[in-house]
Amino acid sequence: MTISEGSTVSEPTKKTVSTRCYEESVDPSPEKVIMIDEKTTKTKSEDRPNVFIRLLRKVYRPLGFTKAYNFVLFIILAGAMLGFTLARLSYLDVGSGKKSSYSGGTLPGQWYWYKTGYYRVGITMHLAAILPAGFLMVWQFVPFIRRNYVLFHRINGTVIILLVFVGNVGALMIARRAFGGGLDTQSAVGLSVILVTVSIGMGYYNIKRLQIEQHRAWMLRAMVYLGIIITTRLIMALSAVIISKINTYYTTYSCDELAYFYPNREDLLTRYPACNVTDHATVKANMGAGGAETVAAAFHLSFGAALWISLLLHVIGVEIYLNLTPKETERLRKVSYKRQLEAGHKHPGSSGITVDRWGDSEPWVYRE
Repeated sequence: MTISEGSTVSEPTKKTVSTRCYEESVDPSPEKVIMIDEKTTKTKSEDRPNVFIRLLRKVYRPLGFTKAYNFVLFIILAGAMLGFTLARLSYLDVGSGKKSSYSGGTLPGQWYWYKTGYYRVGITMHLAAILPAGFLMVWQFVPFIRRNYVLFHRINGTVIILLVFVGNVGALMIARRAFGGGLDTQSAVGLSVILVTVSIGMGYYNIKRLQIEQHRAWMLRAMVYLGIIITTRLIMALSAVIISKINTYYTTYSCDELAYFYPNREDLLTRYPACNVTDHATVKANMGAGGAETVAAAFHLSFGAALWISLLLHVIGVEIYLNLTPKETERLRKVSYKRQLEAGHKHPGSSGITVDRWGDSEPWVYRE
């Protein structure tokens, strides 16, 4: 049936057309009803968390976490930092010679450089500052503490900043002798100190400007950069094993340093005859070569490369995380907007260092 333009449709025709349209739009076939029921059932089952998720929520929600992945990342990163720090707290006893002290537990030969003078001051400053900072840092990232104990968060943060700066000075002082002190090691230590210092400075400035989302981002960067020593230790150990298996890597030691391993000069000259004619000798980097100096050499050759690889991994990792959490960034920026507005800032929402004020991004606009 066709209806010409402008013609009048009778009542029975109207009912027929509307009935046909309804039948075409809603197909009451059993197959479709069954498919709809299956989807509904599947959705309900998917929305119901399993036993593990329910138990996990009972753990992380009292701590203030709202997302499971945030809690898991906190356990991995903060747990690694806390575990490493607690395992090294005995190093606050720098030079007693006990097995638990730094002088008794560090890599063979390291104490030769650190036992007196300038380097002793540097290692003492570094350990005395960075170990407490690592322990205190973990609690800054617990949401329950951050929201309910604001004064503690602020005081603790200030103490951490001061300790990290002191620890960084100590790190720069000992970089020339840290695990061989090659240029690769010195440059990596220098860059790490720059990254940590800049990140803390940016985080501190932004929180003073009530730019909370930028404070979060920069302080996360600082913590992740400080954690490179943990990854470095793992990569260094693996690398030392690999180059020991290859058995073709060598490094040089001063004869005075080798004398630390061989107090008896005859033993030294037997092992390293080059010390008869020069002040340096070649040492094989192999943990199974039979001497403490060869073990140290394997780690010395590995440390600089491990430090650079760890630094790259941590820089990439924290940027990936920040780019995967835009909703949290936007939520905190709205909080920043409200607080800056209450404080009478000229550019609420963008009072700190933000891309819309310092770069070529479109101006940020508050939206409910």
